[in-house]
Amino acid sequence: MANDLWHAIEAKEVMRILGTDIQGLTIDEAKRRLEKYGPNELQEAKKISPLKIFFKQFKEILIIILLAATLISALIGEIVDAIVIIAIVIACAALGFIQEYRAERSLELLKRMAAPTATVIREGKEMTILAREVVPGDIIQVKAGDKVPADARIIESFNLRVNEAPLTGESVPVEKKAVTLPSDTPLTERLNILASGTIVTYGRGKGVVVRTGMNTEFGKIAGMLQTVKEETTPLESRMQSVGSWLIKALFAIVGIIVLIGLIRGHEFIEMFLWGVSLAVAAVPEALPAIVTGALAIGVYRMAKKNAIVRRLPAVETLGSSTVICSDKTGTLTKGEMTVRRIYIDEQFIEVTGVGYEPFGEFHISSSSSMDEIRFITRIAALCSDARLEKGANWQIIGDPTEGALIVAAAKAGWSQIELNKQYPRVGEVPFTSERKMMSTIHSTPIGSIEVCVKGAPEVILEKSTKIWKRGDVKRLDKDELEKILKANEAMASEGLRVLGIAYRILDKPFEDYNEENIEKDLIFIGLFGMIDPARKEAVKAVEICKQAGVKVVMVTGDHKLTAQAVAKELGLIESSGLVLTGAELDKMSDEEFDKIVEDVAVYARVSPEHKMRIVKALKKKGHVVAMTGDGINDAPALKNANIGIAMGITGTDVTKEASDMVLADDNFATIVEAIREGRAIFDNIKKYLTFLLSCNIGELLIMAFASIVNLPLPLLAKQILYVNLATDGLPAIALGIDPPDRFVMRRPPRDPKESVFKGIKIWLAGISLLFATACLLVFYFSLMNSGWIEEGIIKARSMIFATVILFELLFALSCRSFQYPVYKIGFFTNKYLLMAVAGEIILLALFPGSLLFSSPFLNSIFGVVPLQLFEWAIVIIAASIGFIAAEFAKICYTYITKRAYDAE
Repeated sequence: MANDLWHAIEAKEVMRILGTDIQGLTIDEAKRRLEKYGPNELQEAKKISPLKIFFKQFKEILIIILLAATLISALIGEIVDAIVIIAIVIACAALGFIQEYRAERSLELLKRMAAPTATVIREGKEMTILAREVVPGDIIQVKAGDKVPADARIIESFNLRVNEAPLTGESVPVEKKAVTLPSDTPLTERLNILASGTIVTYGRGKGVVVRTGMNTEFGKIAGMLQTVKEETTPLESRMQSVGSWLIKALFAIVGIIVLIGLIRGHEFIEMFLWGVSLAVAAVPEALPAIVTGALAIGVYRMAKKNAIVRRLPAVETLGSSTVICSDKTGTLTKGEMTVRRIYIDEQFIEVTGVGYEPFGEFHISSSSSMDEIRFITRIAALCSDARLEKGANWQIIGDPTEGALIVAAAKAGWSQIELNKQYPRVGEVPFTSERKMMSTIHSTPIGSIEVCVKGAPEVILEKSTKIWKRGDVKRLDKDELEKILKANEAMASEGLRVLGIAYRILDKPFEDYNEENIEKDLIFIGLFGMIDPARKEAVKAVEICKQAGVKVVMVTGDHKLTAQAVAKELGLIESSGLVLTGAELDKMSDEEFDKIVEDVAVYARVSPEHKMRIVKALKKKGHVVAMTGDGINDAPALKNANIGIAMGITGTDVTKEASDMVLADDNFATIVEAIREGRAIFDNIKKYLTFLLSCNIGELLIMAFASIVNLPLPLLAKQILYVNLATDGLPAIALGIDPPDRFVMRRPPRDPKESVFKGIKIWLAGISLLFATACLLVFYFSLMNSGWIEEGIIKARSMIFATVILFELLFALSCRSFQYPVYKIGFFTNKYLLMAVAGEIILLALFPGSLLFSSPFLNSIFGVVPLQLFEWAIVIIAASIGFIAAEFAKICYTYITKRAYDAE
């Protein structure tokens, strides 16, 4: 018998198959089975050693480039340069190691959630053993507060309710029964199965263990976490593309230059040194550090908005997300049951407010009064054990459903403390799954005894003979009964959970009644319809996602009608929409599902395997998928998605560790801000890539052209290294934190395959050529003016060194936008860029400096000499050409496309 069909077999037959009975296993048999099946614990896949994780970081293409630059610098004797570059390499590798090492802790946290001990029956005796020693066939006992040690088929149940939130994500405790269910019953509806790791909240029960260790539902999730292969993010793919392109360009150009030199008769060692200089010029040593730095700053900015990023590239991935698969409970909703509608005296009364905050209004019709609301809410509150408390936030201690009734009473003006004083409880008949109702008995201020009753509407109506209407008690006739049943159906069809409310006044002393006759001849009052409602901010967030071209899909373990009702409130579906249940999904082949996956707005009653299948199907369609969740059941899907987003408050440690980002406030709306930041970061990546590569290509062209026409070496390796690390680095980081475009959330997501160079190739080509031309002209002019002797060459290098630095600083200002001129976006809106430019200009004044002011020490280190004022004038004019040309091009572009900008 397949071990996933235990729910469909009679309890006695389950025990027979497992070779056990109500007396439990013998001690010897339990030992034998422990050896056969192994301990009841999660097994880890083969671990990757921390050392291997660290060295794995050095496989990144840009890290390889930096290692090559380190080797080159060491070969030509530039030890200081080599040390600086290797320090950058180690810093980047260390950051990647920390992120990856933390992610691998998910399984260890799953282990911690396993029950440490378990109560079992062996040889007819009750005993407590370690949870890891539980074996298939063991009879386990559970009571309120216990953590279930293994998957078990229930054989006895006494008012047993279990919180399966860690497994299903749904916060309402589930009633468990010793019944036999159909074989096709979905996992989330198997009321006769206790799942390992879930918590018993009420009652007690017994079960026969059917699955242990990795075969439990917990174990399956652990197995999925082990087998999920993490994929590269769009940013990582683009950076690898850039690095690969740089290496190809580097080898091609260096090879051509060396070949030309050898053909001209130059010595091989001489051409090798030329090649080294070209290699240093081509490698943007600061690029990995700048990418990491800009993402880290983005992480800081997002943390201030309650989005905590665990994996740096995830910041940018959100910006290219096309689908967000979101859990419902606690994410799109608050996870707090709320009364939304009351039916009393043939009227539906809408109740406002969300969650446990006792603030809201009752939309009463002209034929109703507040007295009716106060009466029904008083009875409901008295018949509840939950408590409303004010801490950092309003919270309910006890059952969420009863909490909704308490909050409704508070909205009606009742104080729970005062109610309990005025109507002290003198007795009760607790809720049982067989009766489906609960009664409490109270003495009233006038000395009578009042019975307050709540429960399933159909059960309450069966026990009612009268109805309360506007203060009068009348006979409950057939017409009245039909109206109430229709009202019940109407609320249930809208996904509301419905409770009936009734009462009676005892006409004899309380002692004359028992549990059987005290709940007879009830007076029906009305119905409460409640739901875990959508967050207000989530409704707005979904609307913004629509504007941004991001599809939001609800994936929940809740019932179809409830999920549909919340989805309509959120605007995910209109009056009709494609809603799919886990059972329906199971009946579909992969081909059938692939055809409709993009049309489904809501998935209900789903299991962890379903969530994985949904994510995989969307990714197969080319979508960049973000998955949100809080329960353990979400962890595998979070790890499989392009970006996993965990809830910080309600989320389990396992889910957080499997995620790329954690929402500190559990608010779906925070994702919108994260998407905005992610898109802005990609825009900024393009800005500093354009800046860095334009400058590096320009430097490469300078060195290459000088080699071809047989000019002296324009720049020394250490001068190029200074420019690449200092002059390029600080402005590039400042570009990485440029404020976002105001229309960033009104454009569709980028194609994940979109080249990072889209729209900037003309900038790379044009500015690089202009840069190289201006600098070479300055170099050539100085050589002609100072002579080709050693002193003249040093003077020429000093001038081109200053020109390169100033050209790049001014061009950095222009890189803030490829559409708008700088004056349109504001000179002072990025103070960090201004500070970086100003700082570099101060250093430029020190070396090469001028005859009036310079630093001899720095000049000697970098091989430059002070410049005269007329030489500085030439440098400034040449360096300004790039900025002027770029700004003029943007002004022309803005003028040509003026109508489009006006439309925005």
